[in-house]
Amino acid sequence: MHVPHRMKMKNQEDITKFISTYSFGLLVSPSLTGTHLPFVFNPHEGESGVLYGHIAKANPHWKELENQNVLVVFTGPHAYISPTWYESTHAVPTWNYTAVHCYGVTKFLNCEETKLALEELVNKYEPGLMKNTELMPEEYLSKQQQAIIGFKIIINEIHAKEKLGQHKNQGDQKGVFTALQASKIEDNKELANYMKVRSIGTGES
Repeated sequence: MHVPHRMKMKNQEDITKFISTYSFGLLVSPSLTGTHLPFVFNPHEGESGVLYGHIAKANPHWKELENQNVLVVFTGPHAYISPTWYESTHAVPTWNYTAVHCYGVTKFLNCEETKLALEELVNKYEPGLMKNTELMPEEYLSKQQQAIIGFKIIINEIHAKEKLGQHKNQGDQKGVFTALQASKIEDNKELANYMKVRSIGTGES
């Protein structure tokens, strides 16, 4: 991913929060096969962090993952930007977006490691659900686990980008931010909220 210096997300805490928030990623292997999966990121494991996930045995993609260099793409808010929103006289349409690319090596997990990874994933999205033994009895969970392959990706490089118009003048930034906020399109509102939280591209700095 091409990341101009001004658009680079440098702070590790910001990157960790981004991956945790937009954790449904695209896993791409050397054959260019892609699978969309939820991930759990442990930033404190290894030099650059470790991603944990699982894939269905029914998906043949798992057969080419062990010890392979892979890419996981996490996509955040994004939206079309109209040139009519700018203060500048001459402008063209563009697309503003946020994304994090993680590169690393895949290792399969054993049964116990897979179980723990699954519990962490479920607890992230629905705390307490794992204790619902009526809905998910142990025997049922064990059977379901046999149908998946747990894995981790030991990250060796991360590229993080926020293309939010921060290279534009303040007038152009304000015009875009105001239009996104006023839009009835949910993607536009989400991007505006992200820009506000991150204080990027709003024309205020």
